[in-house]
Amino acid sequence: MLRNLTRTFSCPQSIIVKSCFVHSVPLPYAAADIMSKEQEKPQEKPSKIQLKTPKGTRDYGPEHTAIRNDVLGRITEVFKRHGAVNIDTPIFELKDVLTGKYGEDSKLIYDLADQGGESLSLRYDLTVPFARYLAMNKITNIKRYQIAKVYRRDNPSVARGRYREFYQCDFDIAGQYDDMLPEAECVFVAAEILRSLDAGKFKVKVNHRMLLDGLFESCGVPIDKFRTICSSVDKLDKSKWDEVKKEMTDEKGLTGEVADKIGTYVQLHGTDELVTTLFKDELLTTSKMAVQGLEAMKLFFEYIKLFGIDDIVSFDMSLARGLDYYTGIIYEVVLLDQGESVGSVAGGGRYDNLVGMFHPKNKTIPCVGISIGVERLFTVIEAKLAKQKQKTRATEIQVFVAAAQKNLVEHRMIVCKDLWNAGIKAEHSYKKNPKLLAQLQHCEENEIPWAVVIGEEEVSKGVVKLRDVVTRKEEEVKREELVEEIFKRLQIKS
Repeated sequence: MLRNLTRTFSCPQSIIVKSCFVHSVPLPYAAADIMSKEQEKPQEKPSKIQLKTPKGTRDYGPEHTAIRNDVLGRITEVFKRHGAVNIDTPIFELKDVLTGKYGEDSKLIYDLADQGGESLSLRYDLTVPFARYLAMNKITNIKRYQIAKVYRRDNPSVARGRYREFYQCDFDIAGQYDDMLPEAECVFVAAEILRSLDAGKFKVKVNHRMLLDGLFESCGVPIDKFRTICSSVDKLDKSKWDEVKKEMTDEKGLTGEVADKIGTYVQLHGTDELVTTLFKDELLTTSKMAVQGLEAMKLFFEYIKLFGIDDIVSFDMSLARGLDYYTGIIYEVVLLDQGESVGSVAGGGRYDNLVGMFHPKNKTIPCVGISIGVERLFTVIEAKLAKQKQKTRATEIQVFVAAAQKNLVEHRMIVCKDLWNAGIKAEHSYKKNPKLLAQLQHCEENEIPWAVVIGEEEVSKGVVKLRDVVTRKEEEVKREELVEEIFKRLQIKS
């Protein structure tokens, strides 16, 4: 019987299944059963995916990416010019690392689902991870820069360049140094970057957290409300004083008298002359903190005059920067030609106590830094180029290898290989027999400066034609001298 059963397995499928039932020999799965069950299943309709980026994010196409890379490259050059070294930190941190460092802005932190026994959050800025890095590695002095994305669950505004995912470019000086020397350099770095990007007129607003705390002390604000009142003052760049005062009294419990006292000071702005005036103020100078802050500001203005940037710096008593970790001078860079459409494009200050929050021995490492919000600068630069109808070149190709006749693809490939091996950016058509006109139009449309044209006659003579795409002038060049000739011409054009 087993022999007969074995023979049936060489028969068609229908016979095999029938034989299984006749002889009562069960198979793991009957093929017919599988097919019938598949037929019984209802056909699931593919779900439609909504094709959009998440709220507060954007895609960068080739032209936008070219603008971004150019901006980031210029910023990096400035950072390197000042001796900064580059570091990189994880895109997410332990939640405890970020908690309690940002004041009222802590609600904007993106928390992640627990996937592996750790409570994590996406980084809110690059400053707190830097402080954690210093404490972990027991570093006491460093000048660093970092360019990376950060994440904030904020209300996005594409027109103002405000996103939930965006780049920050940070420059920080950590170490025990004399007062205001690192601070003055950080402001100089910001000024250098804005000038190199040709983003328009700008000013740097500066203030001092000790001066603000001294002001609150003099006016009668309880110590436990210093930080929350600081957050209210920081809104004066977008809100009127009446609105800020209402928040202080109705929401944060200050009396109208105390709020009015604060209002007489936080609406002041000027130059180093304002520092001199405030030294004579009887109410303000009752606070030792306020006096220390004024002395620091006086020294700061002396140093920025030496750097020749005092004309772009404004002492602004309304500047508060709501983040909890600031301890000394604070600054913010705003574009003057953009009104309120963009807001600040850079900010920073001194944060001497932040590293100590992570250090196992609570060791304090003084730090000061500046952060460039490049997303807003991208918005300004893109708008400027669009207004001027300037096309951004997305490719960096220097040479296009073109064929004048058919069946020359192998020759094109060999020329490309030689150019690539020499470090020259080159490309050719991926069609075996492209039309010459189409190839030359590609060069013009993509602003490729040089074209190497190969024809049957050139191959037989061991030469190529080197064509200036802009002037359309061609010159015959020996094949073995092509790389050298291209280098010469690229050097002349650059």
